[in-house]
Amino acid sequence: MVNIIVSSDPRYNINKASIRATVSEMLKKLRISGRIELGINIVGDRKMHELNRKYRGLDSTTNILSFALEDPNPVSLRHIPKVGFVASPDKWLRLGDIVISYPQAVEDASLDGISVDEEIRNLVEHGLNHLLGFNHN
Repeated sequence: MVNIIVSSDPRYNINKASIRATVSEMLKKLRISGRIELGINIVGDRKMHELNRKYRGLDSTTNILSFALEDPNPVSLRHIPKVGFVASPDKWLRLGDIVISYPQAVEDASLDGISVDEEIRNLVEHGLNHLLGFNHN
């Protein structure tokens, strides 16, 4: 079971079903199953700027931020401690949160010649990769 919590300011026209389907398809493709929960928040540039400054020290907005709650790839060696939170007693893997700037998604979609829904799906995939421990350099 996958619990995908999508929240957004009502002024942003987002397709929550498409976002949930993107996450579900990606997890299925990666053969990840079980009790999984994550949040996806669609915010404005002011909020994204604030989060980027607070958590990355960058005084600007950005299109996406990911906040992982648990290390999805715990180290199996006994002498190296697991990074992240202790597994929850209810056996749910809470991956964390993805925050997307709607105004940045609109701008990026326009530059790339794609729909805003497609850009948001691309950003959700990018953010989910980060939550799953796949990072870029």
